[in-house]
Amino acid sequence: MNTKYQKLFKNEEEEGQFWPSFTDLLTTILLCFMLIFIIMMVIKSLQIKEMKRTIDQIMGVRSQIITDLKTEFSDSSYGIEVDEKTGAIIFNTEILFAYDDDDLKKESFSFLDEFVPKYLDILLESGYDDYVAEVIIEGHTDRDGDFLYNLELAQDRAYSVAAYILSDDFAYKNIQEQLEEKLTVNSKSFSDFRTDDKGNYSAEDSRRVEFKFRLKDEEILDKTRELLGE
Repeated sequence: MNTKYQKLFKNEEEEGQFWPSFTDLLTTILLCFMLIFIIMMVIKSLQIKEMKRTIDQIMGVRSQIITDLKTEFSDSSYGIEVDEKTGAIIFNTEILFAYDDDDLKKESFSFLDEFVPKYLDILLESGYDDYVAEVIIEGHTDRDGDFLYNLELAQDRAYSVAAYILSDDFAYKNIQEQLEEKLTVNSKSFSDFRTDDKGNYSAEDSRRVEFKFRLKDEEILDKTRELLGE
């Protein structure tokens, strides 16, 4: 009998020693997980702050570029308009093309020779080059004709401008190599028409070529998603 009770007592004693040890192990594991979680949250917070600073810097660059463009072209005799929000350079297509035509006028070359170097000097030579992902020449038309016809016309006009800037006839060779790395030609047909001061559709204002730029916002956002593990 004594032996039986001794064995029972011994088993209970061993079980009593086992459960506190197991509880301590679980507590230690939980604390490790909590510590890892806290460290990850701190790292994530620092990454978010860093990306916010970077994005704020990018947005500040956009604002400064727009300011520089407005300063440069505010007194232009060609009626150049700088979009307050995007920095797009807008001017009437009739400076460059006859109605329903995609061949550059003879007088358009002097305009491009004056405008383009000043524009690209700001985007590519003023410390903004590292931030500019794309320089875009974009054609727009009025509503005369169907969408596809105007899509081709606007594309051909934008291409004609790009072709001259990158040709041997363009005097400013120093900017051509940089431009080739960033240049895109787009057509919007009549999808992005313009209105007059009264809000009415304006065929004359809708016919235009725009010079636009895209900063590396998308690259920054992709990097943000990568850091955040999305």
